[in-house]
Amino acid sequence: MPKVRIRPQELSDAERFFEIIMNTNMEFLEVPVKTFEDEECFIQLNEIKRRKHLEYNYSILLDGKLVGACGLKIDQHRPYIGEIGYFVDEAYQGREIATEAVKLLEKIGFEQFLLQRIIILLDVRNRASERVAQKCGYENEGVLKKVHKIGEEFYDCFLYAKTA
Repeated sequence: MPKVRIRPQELSDAERFFEIIMNTNMEFLEVPVKTFEDEECFIQLNEIKRRKHLEYNYSILLDGKLVGACGLKIDQHRPYIGEIGYFVDEAYQGREIATEAVKLLEKIGFEQFLLQRIIILLDVRNRASERVAQKCGYENEGVLKKVHKIGEEFYDCFLYAKTA
């Protein structure tokens, strides 16, 4: 089993994140980052998002090397619900890294933030991400139609969830 840990994102992570985003097939994600400066700005906003209890973004480390990111968004209308998202560098996919990161993030959500429900929305075409949700014990609650936008296209997502 790989030694995976997560930690809050740091500005010094921007270069590695930008490299991952530019070199990994992100066909199932809407990536708001187009330039290195966009990535730096995204990371700089993390502190504001944390203070407002909106979003918590983490770097995924494998044996100390940054290989991906994960995050937990807090539902602002139902602050007892969080949504997990994640991505892993293409060169490191298939090694249970996302699965371990989700487990770590889920622990933070349930224990630190006292969430009662955590969801994972994933593009119905993304079978690898679906396996991560299943391995972590999330249950498929159905399909949400046209809830996910990539570019100008809308896609359906599975709704996976776990409760405390």
